[in-house]
Amino acid sequence: MKPVRLPASATSALPRWGLWALGLLYILPGLIGRDPWKNEDASSFGIAWTMAHGGINDWLMPNIAGLPMPGESPLTYWVGALFIKLFGWLVGDPFAARLSTVVFFLIGSLSVWYATYLLGRRNEAQPLRLAFGGQPEPRDFGRTLADGAFLIYLGCLGLISHSHEPTAKSLQISLVAFSIYVAVRMFDTPNAERNIRSAALLGLTLGLMILTRGWTIPLGLLLGLVVLAFMREKKIARDLLLISLPVAAIVAGIWFVAGCTLLPRGIGYFAIWENVNLQQLSWPSWTALSYYFKYGIWFAWPAWPFAGWAVYAWRQQRSTLHIALPLAFFISLTAVILLNPHPEEGILLPLLPALVILAAFGLPTMKRGAINAVDWFSVMTLTACAAFIWLAWIAKESGWPAQIAKNVYKLAPGFKPEFNLVALIIALLGSVFWILLVNWRLSRRPSVLWRAVVLSSGGVILCWLLLTTLWMPWINYSKSYAGVAAQIDEHLPAVKQCVDTNVGPAQRASFAYFGDIPFGEFGQQHCDYLLYQDNVSVKSDDALWRQFKGNWKLLWTGRRPSDRDERFRLYQRVGN
Repeated sequence: MKPVRLPASATSALPRWGLWALGLLYILPGLIGRDPWKNEDASSFGIAWTMAHGGINDWLMPNIAGLPMPGESPLTYWVGALFIKLFGWLVGDPFAARLSTVVFFLIGSLSVWYATYLLGRRNEAQPLRLAFGGQPEPRDFGRTLADGAFLIYLGCLGLISHSHEPTAKSLQISLVAFSIYVAVRMFDTPNAERNIRSAALLGLTLGLMILTRGWTIPLGLLLGLVVLAFMREKKIARDLLLISLPVAAIVAGIWFVAGCTLLPRGIGYFAIWENVNLQQLSWPSWTALSYYFKYGIWFAWPAWPFAGWAVYAWRQQRSTLHIALPLAFFISLTAVILLNPHPEEGILLPLLPALVILAAFGLPTMKRGAINAVDWFSVMTLTACAAFIWLAWIAKESGWPAQIAKNVYKLAPGFKPEFNLVALIIALLGSVFWILLVNWRLSRRPSVLWRAVVLSSGGVILCWLLLTTLWMPWINYSKSYAGVAAQIDEHLPAVKQCVDTNVGPAQRASFAYFGDIPFGEFGQQHCDYLLYQDNVSVKSDDALWRQFKGNWKLLWTGRRPSDRDERFRLYQRVGN
């Protein structure tokens, strides 16, 4: 027997303008008023910026101002470079590159919505018919579930920071979500002509995924879908193997052929790229398993409790498409993650679309007590988080409470507060909206399905909004290399000469953009200036002199004020 029994009143959909407003309120804060930040944010911008201002070699072989990035696939940076060319003159190159994340977010969120909608209106997913009628219509039920999935997607803690950075991870999760939507179209109503089109579109999506972050995730997804197809519809398995797989290989192969043909070292570059992909596969390890559970618990909140309950509640109908399809994606992606001997946060992102869709089908089966428990947890936790953000901001601006203010400035020495009236007004409006939302949810106790996640999503959006309005100057000061780049630029001659360096990708990108520093070709040490990066704990310079031979005169030493370990030194070559 189906586990769902609902009246039509429980399927009232959110207004379309409300969904769009929430989406914009989610994605726009965090994009405006900041520099590229350290690590992947800056390095991703550096690759796109190098492409936008470079030649065909830069577009085919991702690099940062001459530093090869052979483990990177190019698609994300092609999109970022295109946005820089289109809008960089108007809004600046960093913000133009970040605009690509809006497109990635729209692809991901719309794919999750439509996939859930198509699954939710299927007959096997419908609630039990009530004795005297009054059950929801299939379209209304599917639309309400889709709204719930959208809210859960916005509320996922692991998504919020990555979705605001122009990295390959943000595009990869969107393509995974789109592949779920295409797979739903294939399995929903089998039709020979439609299946061919869908199989070709799925192959295109998998090929683009290879051009985004390698072939391990696409291969895992294809294998998972083939297994599911053999269990449900063998004709679909044939289409996957004879259409989707070749199309994916052709799409990715265009880049390989162009690179090997036009680049002087193309074959060597792709050999390294292939080796990087192979290094992501190994035997399952305790390290990968412990990482999966340790970080997945918070990373996939609040999706995983609802998804787990959905699998349990629908256990007698586990072969139905709305459970089997997202579960196939989740299991195949989990297998790929557990086979990766180098777990890192980004590998968990592809799990979210499948979990979110499963979670949506857990909403109508949740008991009222469980929903209330989730709501109270969200209200207490997220309200406390928002209150602390406000308290710390007041301390930063006024000096009271003194201990909090001291800790804030200790983390960012030299920071000068910048009062922004517009940011304050936006933060206040967001806080008022949160209070009204909590009051509506707790006082009226609506019966609509998405009531269980509206507070989780709203609270996460509020905290992110507060951080990216009240705290953006402080965060930007702590994470940007713009100040260091300006100091280096001051100590270089007006007529720039090439600079040898050992700095990492993020630093190289920031210094090349903000300081207009002309770095020498990677691996060719022939410049008259040297920018050396090391750790303040290193007392001996033997490593420096072994790597960069010659006589050098120290011109400058510096670092980011918020980083006590990192150190940069600028040298000028003297003599021969």
